[in-house]
Amino acid sequence: MQETGDYPIKRDSIRKIVNRQMNLSKPLRSAARLVHTIFLQCRARLPRQRCRTFSDASDSQQSGIGPIFIINLDRQTDRWTDMRRELACILDASGGPLSERAARYSACDAQVDPAEFPDSADVDPFYTLGDQLFVEPEPRVVPAEFDLERPIRMSQAEVAVARSHVGIWKEIAQSSAPYTLVLEDDVWFERSFGRTLEKAWSEMENADRASPKFDILYVSYGEVRHGTPKELLSTNVFRPERGLWYLSGYVLSKKGALALLDLLPCRGPIDLWINHKFGELDVRALRRSVVNQRRDLHSTNSYSVLPTLNRIGMLDTGSTALFHRRATHRPVFAFGAQGSGLSSLAMGLSMLGYRCCSDFENIPECEFERLLEGRTDLVFDAYVNIGSLSSQIRLLTQRYPNAKYIVIDNVAKSADGNEGAMLGALEGADVLHLHRENANSWRVLCEHLKLSPPDARYPSIRDIGLRRHYRLPLVRETISPARRLRHDPSPWIATPRAGWVGICARASKEQESSVSSRVCFEDDLDEIQTARWLLRNDTFPGNLGLFRPANVTPAVSGGLALSVVEESVGVRKFSAAAISSRGSFLFGRFEATLQATNVPGLVTGFFLHRDSPRQEIDFEILGNQPDHLLVNVFYNPGTEGAKFDYGYRGTPAIIKLKFDASKALHRFAIEWDSCEVRWFVDQKLAHRRATWDPTPIPHLPMTLHVNTWPTRSRELAGRLALRSLPASAILRRVAVDAYNADLPAHSPPAVRASSLFPGHRVPVSVMA
Repeated sequence: MQETGDYPIKRDSIRKIVNRQMNLSKPLRSAARLVHTIFLQCRARLPRQRCRTFSDASDSQQSGIGPIFIINLDRQTDRWTDMRRELACILDASGGPLSERAARYSACDAQVDPAEFPDSADVDPFYTLGDQLFVEPEPRVVPAEFDLERPIRMSQAEVAVARSHVGIWKEIAQSSAPYTLVLEDDVWFERSFGRTLEKAWSEMENADRASPKFDILYVSYGEVRHGTPKELLSTNVFRPERGLWYLSGYVLSKKGALALLDLLPCRGPIDLWINHKFGELDVRALRRSVVNQRRDLHSTNSYSVLPTLNRIGMLDTGSTALFHRRATHRPVFAFGAQGSGLSSLAMGLSMLGYRCCSDFENIPECEFERLLEGRTDLVFDAYVNIGSLSSQIRLLTQRYPNAKYIVIDNVAKSADGNEGAMLGALEGADVLHLHRENANSWRVLCEHLKLSPPDARYPSIRDIGLRRHYRLPLVRETISPARRLRHDPSPWIATPRAGWVGICARASKEQESSVSSRVCFEDDLDEIQTARWLLRNDTFPGNLGLFRPANVTPAVSGGLALSVVEESVGVRKFSAAAISSRGSFLFGRFEATLQATNVPGLVTGFFLHRDSPRQEIDFEILGNQPDHLLVNVFYNPGTEGAKFDYGYRGTPAIIKLKFDASKALHRFAIEWDSCEVRWFVDQKLAHRRATWDPTPIPHLPMTLHVNTWPTRSRELAGRLALRSLPASAILRRVAVDAYNADLPAHSPPAVRASSLFPGHRVPVSVMA
């Protein structure tokens, strides 16, 4: 079940909302970006405009804007150059270019080590959905049905932006300049900028009978979708009550800077928080935004409110949300002592966009031979802690002279056991030597790979150790062959190729030695145990319906009916049904006895799911073909809280059943362990995936879900048959035999047979 979207769907709506709310320009295709860049550069050849509002500080008769601050990251000096070129196209009152009065302000950088990015007393990193809806009211949302006060934590990027603006306010408060223009480094000026600002300034001088008395004047903004409540002050100036997004271009008076500092701490993203303070400030805005954001630059910001907006239905279409970063220096080879952080390094490389193979005694022969031959058509970008490669280092340095190498800790303790030989083989190669004390740092790793760190903490996970790779048995007894469908183009999906079936492996001794408790239960659902189950009242972009607890009702023959009804529920025109576990599980066997609906446009789902990072294992039955089964895996890297939620297709495969799943009850089961996922129908193996076939196996705790919902995508389940509504799926029984979620990642090795499932035998090839 695709919690953040489904199959091909329109993206314009979500982009418009995100653009307005999150200070994010609509992305352009490569050709359009190039045209936009050329357009901006060609403007420098046009006659320069003049804006007399930028007065000469020596002219005591003039009341105007003095200095200009540009917020710019130290690692993006090209943007500072572009901004100076942009400002050089505008002349001040004395005829000098504005670039001469521009000062660069070194922005706080979220992409640094957490130890160097402490929380600040000036910024409270928590805010709520209620704070968001105050700025952008959503008339279709029924607030009572949502937790308006649940805290949302700002992303590190949002905290960095806020701290940068606050830092500038402090400088303005200590300066002698009455007015200062503050700009972010990704903007450009309309040709009407100078003329509009001059008229607005004159109108404010006349109204105030002196120098303008505002605290802050917006010259760049985006109004909320339903319009900003405002008071018109003059032809070119209005006073907003709230509802202005962006803080990428504004004039701040000295008294305004002092007032803002008195109102700190900033609670939530800076452009959201300042809307809450409009009533305590003299805020004004030009009649329209005359400073725009560049559309040829990728935003590096990370928006913490988007998952919440997804769940309440304010974002009603999906997006690919593709991961733009790709490995540039490849391949990467890493070796080191067991227990020194090799698995954390492998996860870190994955978070940087590398397709990383890690922690195996050996790898499939086809990939091993390609490496020894020096081929470039490799399945992976990085190889970490691969035992069979430690004796081939000298050959690898010859085959890949431009490769990056990483050695952690005392390599004498590695699988090779020969420190001198390993270091000697690496002589002359591009090697990064890491020790225990600095092996958990983005800085040294990213400097070696010439990449910017992600907006997430460096991962810290228990070392997996060396897993044993084995050949998959030739006989793969499944109910019918699976047909792979179009999948996400993410770096964590192995490119399909002939003969590649992933890496079949058994858990390492390190994994097997983990001690953990299990949870086992079998629930006939005649009565909903509220301590165990949650009836959902949210939604997601690809869902035409809003989940409502009232749509989960007792079925006539026992169990629960999960219904879809055509009715207006504010954010959606349909209501749907979903039940999910309150607890999370890490590996185990999950079984549901259910009867799907056969209404085109509806989906019946039984799946495991989590966000941040998003991982998912799906069973889905599609209303337009209930004699087929859709299985799917979503994988994103990281540890708990890492905001890697990319992709909306996953890696789906469809399997033909020998029956119509809407005609009777059937047993569907998912077996999930650290090295493989298996899907069963009526105790028969339907599909199996080893790691990297084509994704890694999800490795973090997930909750269990069963639902029925109307999909936005006709490609997925057909056109919604309105005349067949209401319609229901039947859920008769759920059984779980799994590990508790309060475990270290990568812990238990395999699912063991349980007395809950007497008719089931775990395949011998899976057992350690």
